[in-house]
Amino acid sequence: MAIRVINEKCKGCTLCVKACPFDAIDMVNKIAVINDKCTACNQCIPACPFKAIEKEPETAAVKDLSAYKNVWVYTEQRGGKLMNVALELLGEGHKLSREISADTKVCALLIGHDTDHIIPELFAYGADAVYQIDDPLLERFTTDGYTKVMTDAICEYKPEIVIFGATHIGRDLAPRVAARLDTGLTADCTRLDVNTANYVDYLEKYTTLDTSSLDRNSTDKNLKQTRPAFGGNIMATIICPKNRPQMSTVRPGVMNKLEKDVTKKGELIKVKHSLKAADIRTNVVEIVKAAKELVSLTDAEIICSGGRGLGDPSGFELIKKLADKVGGVVGSSRAAVDAGWIDHSHQVGQTGTTVKPKIYFACGISGAIQHLAGMQTSDTIVAINKDPDAPIFEVADFGIVGDLYKVIPQIIEEWENAQDLYDATLAKAAH
Repeated sequence: MAIRVINEKCKGCTLCVKACPFDAIDMVNKIAVINDKCTACNQCIPACPFKAIEKEPETAAVKDLSAYKNVWVYTEQRGGKLMNVALELLGEGHKLSREISADTKVCALLIGHDTDHIIPELFAYGADAVYQIDDPLLERFTTDGYTKVMTDAICEYKPEIVIFGATHIGRDLAPRVAARLDTGLTADCTRLDVNTANYVDYLEKYTTLDTSSLDRNSTDKNLKQTRPAFGGNIMATIICPKNRPQMSTVRPGVMNKLEKDVTKKGELIKVKHSLKAADIRTNVVEIVKAAKELVSLTDAEIICSGGRGLGDPSGFELIKKLADKVGGVVGSSRAAVDAGWIDHSHQVGQTGTTVKPKIYFACGISGAIQHLAGMQTSDTIVAINKDPDAPIFEVADFGIVGDLYKVIPQIIEEWENAQDLYDATLAKAAH
């Protein structure tokens, strides 16, 4: 639903300009003009005393989906360093592109400044092409700047699918781009697939649109976007059959990277843009990194998590000893975070971080479905809990029923013994 100005009624009073929170109204020759920043929030409609602004009625036109092609991955970088989730999504994008057709490409969208050094890595991890948008104004992420250049690029090149990492930046950027493109967005997906469906049959079954001019024999590849719903109790699969591009955000740690191939090359497209300093309403003065950002659950190979079963916050001292001994990092359940025992940056689960380590220790964690949604794809799960009926044991590869304050010290001791034996074996082999 769009907003339009009735020129004959507009008196140029500028009340609508003052009411708009997005600077989406310009005055041209004393007539209000809606620009591309409009989000159809409707704040301007009641502000106009002359009833010169109204909603445009939805049209029943069917979009030509044949103009859209290829899979785009927003390859997020911060300070010139590529985020690990970008590489995971390139692997998923490669899979999706091959499911659509042999000539469909997976393309990396790289936005920033002085990012040339990242391009070879994108090719090595599966990108067939890289669309690079480079400008000093894009050196630091701003919602206005990145939204504008990305929206313009998508309008020009028309990708069929665009996927983002569900990071703080991805969750800010993706819905704004989707709103400007008038398309759908499915957030926090855990699985993506391509489904071949007859588009005309779908429209006739579920809509009242006129399909007489469409090719009945044509098929369109719809993206099946699966995500947890109703608190994680069911998995919902969502499609976007009427609009393009199809857009999703995917949590870090859910998808698999391709094997790195440093010999792989691809096409580099330098995207021209029209971004100006005036388009960016915020000025990033300084970026302050807090100590808690040093916790990197998504990249950890071993995670030792504690839950309500620890009894009190001092229990995390034991979890820290275990993590230090096995070379892992400390995680937690939501219950421990809500109790104020540990910072949210350590939280694993549906409302925390989705992880996929080689080993996951769940200590004093009952196994609520929201927590399982964030760690059940770990390679090996070791659960320690006094309750033999705890749900965590249903997904655990190894379960230990007992007091974690007695079990964990024994694990640490046995780990030390195993390390001493390993070192002795290596020393003996060297002689």
